[in-house]
Amino acid sequence: MSNLSFLEHYETIIKTPSISAFDENIDQTNRPLIDILAGWFGDLGFSITIQAVPGTRNKFNMLAKIGSGEGGLLLCGHSDTVPYDEGRWQSDPFKLKQADGKLFGLGSCDMKGFFAFVLEALKTIPLDQLNKPLYVLATADEETSMAGARFFAEQQMIKPSMAIIGEPTELIPIYKHKGHIAKSLNIQGKAGHSSDPEKGVNAIEIMYQAIGQLMDLQSKLKTQFHDEAFSVPHVTMNLGHIHGGDAENRICGHCKLNFDMRVVPELNDEQALAMIDEALAPVFAKYPNRLSLDLMYPTAPAFACRDEQNILALAEQLTGKKYQSANYATEAPFINQLGCDTIILGPGSIDQAHQPDEYISLDYVNPTVNILQQMINKVCF
Repeated sequence: MSNLSFLEHYETIIKTPSISAFDENIDQTNRPLIDILAGWFGDLGFSITIQAVPGTRNKFNMLAKIGSGEGGLLLCGHSDTVPYDEGRWQSDPFKLKQADGKLFGLGSCDMKGFFAFVLEALKTIPLDQLNKPLYVLATADEETSMAGARFFAEQQMIKPSMAIIGEPTELIPIYKHKGHIAKSLNIQGKAGHSSDPEKGVNAIEIMYQAIGQLMDLQSKLKTQFHDEAFSVPHVTMNLGHIHGGDAENRICGHCKLNFDMRVVPELNDEQALAMIDEALAPVFAKYPNRLSLDLMYPTAPAFACRDEQNILALAEQLTGKKYQSANYATEAPFINQLGCDTIILGPGSIDQAHQPDEYISLDYVNPTVNILQQMINKVCF
């Protein structure tokens, strides 16, 4: 059985690389970390299931379970990290550094370090006396496609009553967040010399018409879908990146626009995508075979807690903090598909996520461990 300290667990987690990236030259398997976590939880008496995640580059989920019966509690986190900015870190991102009451390292805050908090919380829990099951889930590729959580939700292997995703929320319960959709609009024109526009098809001019349709949709979304729980209460659409043409004296032969939409829970992904298609349909019809519209990556749905088991009241009671909404996306909508009350609640601040010299304050250790222990006691005993 592992007798590692909190810091020793943390150190091992940080030194085990598990970067997720769309670029296959940077992307890494998470299997070494999954095997380490499986060993630690297995030593505590958990039964372990490791799943290969389809459509990924050698990525895996790990489910640890102890106890039996209906319901129970799921503690969930992702095992991967974002890439790091070489030259911008003041220390080795894979070597845990303790300084000024903080732990520095890639994934220390977002969020694979959460598993060290879980292991610390379990040290004083009588796991052989549980009345309901306790689950720990480590997922893959949250930082890119969320493929791990998507696949786990499809399997419907477990039916917990409540779930906590340990993303950094400063220990404030998050019960709702917007979804994210990113699309790429490509327009194929016909290049030619600018002295005779009739011999070409200017892709920028077609894009101008398409943008007009998208701006009309943007205005419609602002008035049609509102959720006052968010600091920005309406659906947003951002035209983020555009590129077209190669010279001022040539008719533009190709133009590309990348844009995103952040949707409130009232608007599901299918509806949002249909509204985009409907808005651009007149331009598609006017210029046959010249426009294509693709998802840049799988959508991240909006999320709202079911609160059928009163997890929000329990979370407020244990944290002393009012639940809030968030503007970033997480795996919560997929964990929600298990049929459980789901919240996002974890140590650290989102402000440190994806940053050079990522860190988490040691001030979070005792409060986080206490909250996890109380949650386990309330739900599983």
